Amino acid sequence: MKKLPDLEAWAIFAKVAETGSFARAAAELSLSQATVSKAIARLEERTQVTLFHRTSRRISLTESGHASLERAARILEEGEAVEAEVSDQSGKLHGLIRLTAPMSFGLSRLAPILPEFIQTHPDIRLDVQFDDRQVDLVADRFDLGLRIANLDDSSLLARRLCRVRILLVGSPEYFERHGRPQHPSELAAHKVMQYAYSRSSGSTWRFRHKRHGEFSLAVPACLHANNADALTPALLAGLGLALQPEFLAWQHLQSGELETVMDDWEAESIALHIVTPPGRRRPVRVQTLIDYLAQRVAQEPWAKAESR
Repeated sequence: MKKLPDLEAWAIFAKVAETGSFARAAAELSLSQATVSKAIARLEERTQVTLFHRTSRRISLTESGHASLERAARILEEGEAVEAEVSDQSGKLHGLIRLTAPMSFGLSRLAPILPEFIQTHPDIRLDVQFDDRQVDLVADRFDLGLRIANLDDSSLLARRLCRVRILLVGSPEYFERHGRPQHPSELAAHKVMQYAYSRSSGSTWRFRHKRHGEFSLAVPACLHANNADALTPALLAGLGLALQPEFLAWQHLQSGELETVMDDWEAESIALHIVTPPGRRRPVRVQTLIDYLAQRVAQEPWAKAESR
């Protein structure tokens, strides 16, 4: 009689591969390290293949382990989804949500609104990763991500939350010393700063005017950074101009520490999206967080201004 597959062991295998450690997998699964080791040993004995290379310092997947990982990960994912779905139906939301967001938006806008969600749903655990690079939601096993961009065609599911204007800003002191440019061509004579990951404010700046059409120019930067927040101190010190998303410049614009310039020339706007992996059943706890984020973003003053 054919034995049932050892689904528990395959789920444990997937977690060991994900964490890269028997000890970390045991901790995340609330199992003893011995239980984890025995599960892997059972699989290797049953399949007659070695799944992990083991040394005193690290483990790594063998070729057979790599070949087995995708399906094993699905076993773990489906098991978690079934339990989450059944638990969610009981009316009490709990479990882990993994979320990724850009650094500047994450720290300035996302982090301040998370405490309310945590207080409302104390049994939900959040694992939030801030990264300005575009991470792979599927490979890195994120439930959802925030993306501020004009999304390319992809298999990800996207929900657009709001438009994000890109503004050319500088300090009043800078404009007093260097003048206020009226046309993009004048920017060649100004000090500028650039955010590395922005299509709108890379080495070539592009603007559009309602009557005069489009204009683009290459702008060498006096400061180039892979995080837009890093440009703010230099802007406030009057050291140059930068194209910044409105949500990041908002408070300094309200206080008068920064001002916009060339308002009739628009840089390409972008949008804030929530993206989720394709083809996955979304647990109720994840949908609850998505709805919460959409509601809170709609209350932001810069988002309201763009939704009219």
